[in-house]
Amino acid sequence: MISTKTVGEYWKEKFKEKVYRISIDAGFTCPTRDGSKGSIGCLFCDERGARPHYVEPSNSITEQIESGINRLKRRGINRYIAYFQAYTNTYAPTKILREKYYEALKFPKVVGISISTRPDCINDENLDLIQEIAENYYTIIELGVQSVHQESLDRMGRMHTVEDSKKAIQLIRQRGNIEIVAHLILGLPGENEEDMIQTAKVLSRWGIDGVKLHHLYIVKGAPIAKEFKKGKIKVFEEPEEYAKIARKVIQNLPSDIIIHRFSGYAPKEEVIAPYWTSNRHIARELILGN
Repeated sequence: MISTKTVGEYWKEKFKEKVYRISIDAGFTCPTRDGSKGSIGCLFCDERGARPHYVEPSNSITEQIESGINRLKRRGINRYIAYFQAYTNTYAPTKILREKYYEALKFPKVVGISISTRPDCINDENLDLIQEIAENYYTIIELGVQSVHQESLDRMGRMHTVEDSKKAIQLIRQRGNIEIVAHLILGLPGENEEDMIQTAKVLSRWGIDGVKLHHLYIVKGAPIAKEFKKGKIKVFEEPEEYAKIARKVIQNLPSDIIIHRFSGYAPKEEVIAPYWTSNRHIARELILGN
């Protein structure tokens, strides 16, 4: 059995009731898309930049939050975290970041903010702003670490270094009141079980508060889809295969780590492989032993 606490359990304990994220597309881009470091994005990323299919990017942040609140209220959820999810959400001048973050935080029932970004897009200037927010709101930075093996990062077109990840975590850690959630992809080309466990061990030394685990999956529109169709990329065909390795990765993370995600997800109509990616619960149940 895995004894690590899930984010749902953690937030219910912290806030005394269920709290859910509201996903936002704030109109940011990425250095691998705008020509700064590349133009096609990371090989595993589709055109939406991890934006959920139900989020309408043409709507304002206010409209997206209102839509999310209306949707979640029907499920009995009354407190929310504004989740800046799509693309790189610190990749803009601080003035723009301030406007966008505080637009989402103006809602009384929004108790916190979660900012998804790249390790090479963290600096003292945007951290000053985020720390200011953290004085009054629960605050998370989600870092797309993905792996601590440089060859894997290069293979996936990440255009950042392992040292960038280490430095970003150190900079955030110095601020003290911002939680760090690392995104990891298990099953990257060329990585074996030992490599994936090594990533967990290294992150444990660097110091993180939470983790989002994803399996490598192939969706329509992602650059990696062409290589997969040529037979050059392998994925976890069965969820049991993935769950076995994911459990070992979790067991090599700190015992008090918070698990924010157990596997990746994409709608059935978008998935090329593996087929179980469209099942939100199967990997979680296998990992937890339910």
